Amino acid sequence: MDFFYGEDAANYLKRKDETLGKVIDTIGHIDRAVDPDLFASVIHHIIGQQISTRAQATVWRRMQEGLGAVDADSISNAGLGELQAFGMTFRKAEYIKDFAGKVKDGSFDLETIRGKPDAEAISELSALKGIGVWTAEMILLFCMQRQDVFSYGDLAILRGLRMVYRHKKVDRKLFEKYRRRYSPYGSVASLYLWAVAGGAIPELRDPAAKERRTE
Repeated sequence: MDFFYGEDAANYLKRKDETLGKVIDTIGHIDRAVDPDLFASVIHHIIGQQISTRAQATVWRRMQEGLGAVDADSISNAGLGELQAFGMTFRKAEYIKDFAGKVKDGSFDLETIRGKPDAEAISELSALKGIGVWTAEMILLFCMQRQDVFSYGDLAILRGLRMVYRHKKVDRKLFEKYRRRYSPYGSVASLYLWAVAGGAIPELRDPAAKERRTE
């Protein structure tokens, strides 16, 4: 399953921002996979912190093979050593166990998160051990498919902004200007900025990187 956005979202962004509109027309529609299983998504994002996407995929595959279903019961029944053996740190194993325990005993009602506004959902998710604001924002985007997630804590989004708009630096004030401009489709703008940061338009370079090379 891919993140869903329609022509209305793309057209809205093109009307609001001609520069981003050119990027959208150049790249075309973006297919980005999402995981609708909220419990699995939280686990997956905890695993993926500060490691490569490839390493994250390896640990996740080992967990699925070792535990079968990755759910509150299978995590709660696994020992910390067993979880570590899948390739994660002891700290991440502790975070995952703590999260699964809270879901299992009902002290954290995961499914009610789906019905909460973005700010409330981010606040509740980021109160969990091992879940910061950025991770919570990514869960909203890549699991819950919220349409207006635009993260100042995401380095690739900041890089994409620098590349598209030729900024040497994007501070919080400038970032908020773009957030307001893109709303209510910040998530869609994020997809395009990630693509740019990843090299989707080769002629766009990062001015900050150029500045560092000439110092």
